[in-house]
Amino acid sequence: MFESFSGSYYLGKLYVEPTNRDLPAIQQDDHERMNAQLYGDDGVIRVDAPLVMKIDTGHLPVLGDTSVPTGTLSVPQSINDGDLPAERNVLVAKSDRARELLQYAGYRFGDDAAVT
Repeated sequence: MFESFSGSYYLGKLYVEPTNRDLPAIQQDDHERMNAQLYGDDGVIRVDAPLVMKIDTGHLPVLGDTSVPTGTLSVPQSINDGDLPAERNVLVAKSDRARELLQYAGYRFGDDAAVT
């Protein structure tokens, strides 16, 4: 699904769809599988911690949600640049970069209420 792209990112494709949600999400099983596959023993901390995805120039903390269809990245309407929904290239931050970006965003590892 995702391949190494650079020292900091993996590259893959997802169907990106704007919705009425506040936080970006992918299907829960996809989220856990991607976290385990991409981070393995270097995990961000837990398989339910946000993945950090980059679309265009913006980084997004992405959660898992059972209501999102598999292979889809559901994003807030505010991210829609006018050409969504569409299949798009998506970068996923590698573990060190993801940890750094999440800490900059204020994510507190191990705190279930950290991303709301």
